[in-house]
Amino acid sequence: MTFHASLILASASPARTKLLSDAGIGHTIRVSTVDEDAVTAAAGPLAPMDTALLLARAKAESVAAEVAGEMAKDQPRALVVGCDSVFEFAGAPYGKPWEPAVARERWQLMRGQSGVLHTGHWLINSSPGEAVAHGEVTSAVVHFEDVSDAEIDAYVATGEPLQVAGGFTIDGLAGAFISGVDGDPHTVVGLSISTLRRLLAKSGLSITDFWS
Repeated sequence: MTFHASLILASASPARTKLLSDAGIGHTIRVSTVDEDAVTAAAGPLAPMDTALLLARAKAESVAAEVAGEMAKDQPRALVVGCDSVFEFAGAPYGKPWEPAVARERWQLMRGQSGVLHTGHWLINSSPGEAVAHGEVTSAVVHFEDVSDAEIDAYVATGEPLQVAGGFTIDGLAGAFISGVDGDPHTVVGLSISTLRRLLAKSGLSITDFWS
């Protein structure tokens, strides 16, 4: 039987699309225009993992609605996956630092400690006449080295931590400052491939169908 479906990543994250590409998963990118601050404000206080799933769902639904409006009835179905990551440290959520001073302060708190990176995944079928969606949050504990002030300053000066959840990456420069991860390392990057496999299976699809 011929397979007819396409996967759309509702994210501008280079790390997420690289994860999919490295795993041989064919996909296209369509960036969501969701106002994350507005979505979280409307939802009220949430646990960090619930915030991650809420934003992943909002991104996926936004792109899915756009795609569904453009699709002809005879087009192959499209699946949209949205992801969002929230770092939890000492019980508090940490998003993107944006400012060097904020990133520096966070690293001074995190060094020698551990936190939890939550990544929400939401998969939705955008085919006309269908509304099938599944979501899941995966979490991983991240252990940080006891880095020096000089190392923190050098890292912040690169600009890398400013626009990533928690202010660090595991697949970039900060990999040298992470001593270990308990859980799926892909979760820390921003998209768990094994979680995507489970969500596709719930939609009656195999991840091998998307191998390119």
